[in-house]
Amino acid sequence: MKGLTYSRCGDYYIPDLKLSEQAGTPIGKYGRMRKQYLEKHRPIFYNNLILTGRLYPHLLEIDKAANERMDTLMPQLMEAAGVDEALKAADQMRWVGLMNTLKAQAEETILSELIFGEGGE
Repeated sequence: MKGLTYSRCGDYYIPDLKLSEQAGTPIGKYGRMRKQYLEKHRPIFYNNLILTGRLYPHLLEIDKAANERMDTLMPQLMEAAGVDEALKAADQMRWVGLMNTLKAQAEETILSELIFGEGGE
């Protein structure tokens, strides 16, 4: 790699790596889940992202895409299941149960598409 400097440590040369400056934006739930997945199951890709300084932007992109996907999926699922404000007013417990089910369904889709999938590779 061009531009790398090395320090000698005994008989070995170790690259002098520094993480690039990060923006003040925190990584959300889905970005952290993606990081954990990459660390455990895609270590070469994960290390490549770190070495090129693209890890943080990748995680922010995944987090943003996942949140946008959730915002898109939930209304669609609610409409398909017939969950609306009238149901909420008539039977709150049923509404809460359906909303929890729909949120779990949407999250499962997001996990399979973005977090555990190729997701920007």
